[in-house]
Amino acid sequence: MDLETVTDELYGLRPDQFTAARDQRAAQARESGDRPLAERIKALRRPSLAAWASNLLVREQPDEVEPLVQLGEGLRQAHRGLDGERLRELSRQQHALIHALARQAGQLADEAGHPVGEGARREIEETLHAVLADERAARAWASGRLTKALSATTGFDVVAVAADAAAPRRAPAPRAPAKSPHSERDARARERRRQKLAEARQDAEDAERRLRDREKEAAAADRDAERAAKLTEDLRRRLEELARERESTEERHRHARAEERAARDRARAAEHAVREAAGRAGTAAALVERLTGGTRDHRGTEGGDG
Repeated sequence: MDLETVTDELYGLRPDQFTAARDQRAAQARESGDRPLAERIKALRRPSLAAWASNLLVREQPDEVEPLVQLGEGLRQAHRGLDGERLRELSRQQHALIHALARQAGQLADEAGHPVGEGARREIEETLHAVLADERAARAWASGRLTKALSATTGFDVVAVAADAAAPRRAPAPRAPAKSPHSERDARARERRRQKLAEARQDAEDAERRLRDREKEAAAADRDAERAAKLTEDLRRRLEELARERESTEERHRHARAEERAARDRARAAEHAVREAAGRAGTAAALVERLTGGTRDHRGTEGGDG
């Protein structure tokens, strides 16, 4: 018995089986006289549900480990090189792959008799995001011995190790054809899982394309809304200007009406004054006429008498 073998065995078990199996192995080590080994086995921590499902994905689908690790390295290189086009392409792959792998991990957990809830599924996705973001997280995940979910801020003491340093989980050695009567059924189950993973990836890629289409539509709608808002603001300002012009015009109109009324009043007063002056002139003319005519008659009379 050695720590490496025991660790690999224990982290392949379901969380509800872990503690009893660990204690049994520690007891066996003590009985064999290897107390240091017993203490190190006893110190191994039971994985959380999300960590167990992440480990299960690595163990049951080892072919999926390297693509995610390589994608993470590509993303980190694109970040360091400020390669925007490459980064956008890899980011699209990232969303599709993480969605598909998290879904596959959930299916594997269901098939193993220990379904995971929505919270654990989110932790699985966070773990996969951390794998893409940090090389240490990628190594921890690939070991298949996580004790709790990873995140961007998690320290990397969350992986059970043999010896004193983290070591990647060894790839399983090729196995001879199984003699078990269940081998054919297991092969069909693995094939179904591979098919489901391929379908999940396709669904994720289709969803990603639809998301990009909707994002483009939303961006176009935003631009239309901005243009409409600008036009609305321009028209609002124009209405305010027209309202001010109307107020000014109405004010000038009121002044003009007042001036018109005053002018008409002055005209009527002038007309009345003219009539009065004409009357006085007529009266004065008549008086002059009488006075002038009376003088001529008086002078004529005097001449006749002499």
